[in-house]
Amino acid sequence: MSSEPVRVLLVDDNEGMLELSTRVLRSSCVIVGAVTNGVTAVEVAKVLRPHVIVLDISMHGMSGLQTACALRFAGSLAAVVFLTIHDEDEFVAAARAAGGTGYVLKPRLVSDLLTAVHEAREGRRFESPRECWPRPAILPPPIL
Repeated sequence: MSSEPVRVLLVDDNEGMLELSTRVLRSSCVIVGAVTNGVTAVEVAKVLRPHVIVLDISMHGMSGLQTACALRFAGSLAAVVFLTIHDEDEFVAAARAAGGTGYVLKPRLVSDLLTAVHEAREGRRFESPRECWPRPAILPPPIL
């Protein structure tokens, strides 16, 4: 385990999520940047060289999945932790396919993000438990 603080780049098109992520991580990580789109993330990652990139999946323009692929194509060696609202199996599989090491659900940001970032830095996978949100019940049609 490295004694150097984890260098993190945050990428989310929601400023509130960037602020909350910063508050959660700043106690033991160095936030090297916080950007609101994938194109900028790819550009600044080349210069800032983060250890871990926390990446929203659903962003305007370039999605987080597209951004992760672009980062790899650009030569980034940073581990990717996806931070998302999506708890469906298809999104988890797509995140893994895009090279994601971590998958944190936004409702679990406060409890899971720091662990996910540290695990990603060490090359270990982390996924938020997905049963944290109750699924809506499918109700039968009303009897008339």
